[in-house]
Amino acid sequence: MTDLYDVAVIGAGFAGVTAARDLSMAGHSVVLLEGRDRIGGRTWWAEALGVHLDLGGTYVHWTQAHVWRELKRYGIGLATPMPVTKAYWQADGLVHSGTLAELKQLTTPLATRFFADARVHFPQVDNLAVADASEIDKQTVGDRIDSLQLSPHDRDLLVNAMSILVCSEHEQGLAQLLYWCAICFGDWNAFKEIAGHWPIEGGTGRLINAISAESRAELRLSTPVVAVDDNGREVMVTTRDGQRIRARHVVVALPLNMLDELSVTPPLPQPVRAMIEQKNPIMPSKIWVRVKGEIEPFVIYAPVGKHPINTAHAERRDNGDTLVVCFCSDTSALDGNDREAVQRALRDFVPDIEVVDTVCQDWANDPFARGGWMHHRPGNLTQAAPLMRKPHGRIHFAGADIAGIGVGGIDGAIETGARAAVDVARALDMAIR
Repeated sequence: MTDLYDVAVIGAGFAGVTAARDLSMAGHSVVLLEGRDRIGGRTWWAEALGVHLDLGGTYVHWTQAHVWRELKRYGIGLATPMPVTKAYWQADGLVHSGTLAELKQLTTPLATRFFADARVHFPQVDNLAVADASEIDKQTVGDRIDSLQLSPHDRDLLVNAMSILVCSEHEQGLAQLLYWCAICFGDWNAFKEIAGHWPIEGGTGRLINAISAESRAELRLSTPVVAVDDNGREVMVTTRDGQRIRARHVVVALPLNMLDELSVTPPLPQPVRAMIEQKNPIMPSKIWVRVKGEIEPFVIYAPVGKHPINTAHAERRDNGDTLVVCFCSDTSALDGNDREAVQRALRDFVPDIEVVDTVCQDWANDPFARGGWMHHRPGNLTQAAPLMRKPHGRIHFAGADIAGIGVGGIDGAIETGARAAVDVARALDMAIR
């Protein structure tokens, strides 16, 4: 058994690394425990296809206050995306093509109808107490789509407009999509740019490595945790291999879908336990594809369940080839490491495309993620998630899955890690007094 730490942080994604840095730099003794053999969590910057690629969470934006502050702190900028000119989309069983502007002309009126009441329900997005969302948070995305009574063609167009963010429309809560839109003044196209357009210059690894390098926390990789027990005086952390680590406070920064493997004492509130049992329904894979030649930059959209690739776009050039990133909502529908299978899927849209090589990260079956970015089921955005943002005795939770404004993204992970650090530091200071 180790000496008593001020804080044990569990999970070294952006939330955990941020919390560990802030607390250790404030002079507290911190141990950071990570189940993987690397930091980064559901962000992963690795060498593949002859270049370095983001195989997990990627995109940020200057309007995201927490991540932007970190980027400026370390002198890191954003990479300029390759402009896209060509669009392919599947609707009512047929593949269509045109310019990206033409596709937006078709989808924007449909998205406007879907999101028309976003600001009504979320007039002040940083304060759910003033939100009129109790009823809307009982509905699924599919409930809203069905209520619009669209033709099969227009229904597919609307789902395309929400691209990979709608992976399971009858499990995903409507409130979160409306909330995301409300954050961007009710403009869904603005949210799509914020959520999925601007990569970090040098990759996400560059930022999280900079945060980690400034931290004074003791980092232990390959150390999964199975239990946290708060006896009212300190917390006992038990690892999978039987280590027992004592800490005055604990920050748990794990994905929601990993929390059913963690025993927590005293028991969490019932709404939180129910959310953990229900799980995050987003189960995607991300596939990078090296395509032969510098082909015309394109985007592809297909409704969930009607094609193995739900969205793809040409991201950048490399050594005379084009690098394309694809997202699949059903990992069983396409083996992303099968070059010929990926080529066949892409040729449904771009007939003469030639795939040189692929690399795939299956987040649904990743043993330390078991899912992708967070999308709350009905009721959890406004009920269970806010409960998890409050201290549970000496146990504090962090991570993009329970974030407020930044729910589901890197900004939300940093937001909650910083907030947990403030809560813990305040509690430690109070104990000294």
